Amino acid sequence: MILTVTPNPALDLTWRVDRLVEGGTHRADAGAARAGGKGLNVARVAHAQGAPVLAVTTAGGRVGAEFADELSASGVPHVLVPVAAETRRSIALVDESAGDTTIVNERGVSPSDAEWGAVLAEVVERLAAAGVLVISGSVPPGTPEALLPMLIAVARDAGVPVIVDTSGPALLRAADAGATVLKPNAAELAEATGIDDPVHAARTLLERGAELVLLSLGADGMLAVTDDELVHARLDEPLAGNPTGAGDAGVAACAVLYAEGERDPETVLRRATAWSAAAVLMPLAGDISPRWTALAQHLRVTRPDPALFRKDPS
Repeated sequence: MILTVTPNPALDLTWRVDRLVEGGTHRADAGAARAGGKGLNVARVAHAQGAPVLAVTTAGGRVGAEFADELSASGVPHVLVPVAAETRRSIALVDESAGDTTIVNERGVSPSDAEWGAVLAEVVERLAAAGVLVISGSVPPGTPEALLPMLIAVARDAGVPVIVDTSGPALLRAADAGATVLKPNAAELAEATGIDDPVHAARTLLERGAELVLLSLGADGMLAVTDDELVHARLDEPLAGNPTGAGDAGVAACAVLYAEGERDPETVLRRATAWSAAAVLMPLAGDISPRWTALAQHLRVTRPDPALFRKDPS
């Protein structure tokens, strides 16, 4: 089973407009509302691909009630810890003419210590049945710094590998706590480490305790970085669409393979890159196109010189 934790869930609201104009007024058809947050997107993708999952997250307030109703209707197995704070919202504006998406994320409100304790208890209770733990997404302001290391520690004590997709100082704490896999994008990695060279930055996370870094490069694909391997996968041409759930789909691919006992970096990278690309073709985060198998066959996979990814090759 894939057990996911979403520390900062959101009700995702998506509108599509013909053309997004800064400062302008726009008309759109009725938008879509979906229970989201990175960990839930991971659970949705894995569940749709037939993997057993259980998503643990929180819900609170009026928005949380709508969030809970949509999640129940989705059929994704889940546990919701009730909290006093209102569940946040995330707004995606898809520009049809430009083929890109503008996102506004509310920051969220941290649950109380007792509410975080309830989340941790739910995770501990279910770890015995889990093949992998995924902790994915931001943490709301005011979240105890010990939360992420505690979640990683209880999973490691249970012999369960941990995949973490987060940013900022939390990314470094996850590495220090011994997360098995980290999945930042290039901007998140540079911000967290202060290092512009992505391969060097990824290897500092390995030195801190991670075993594998899956580094999203947007249209340039994805890198798998270990102590002794560097593998790059990409499509020859970038895909137009909605990239908001692409990274989550990549995490889902990694989680499915890790739950099955697969650890080969190139195998994980191929599936993660194909699922990420397939997510771009779908209108909402949490879905991937059935074309992913065809996309996987068209990947260009190489073992490049690390210098190729430096901003200043000199």
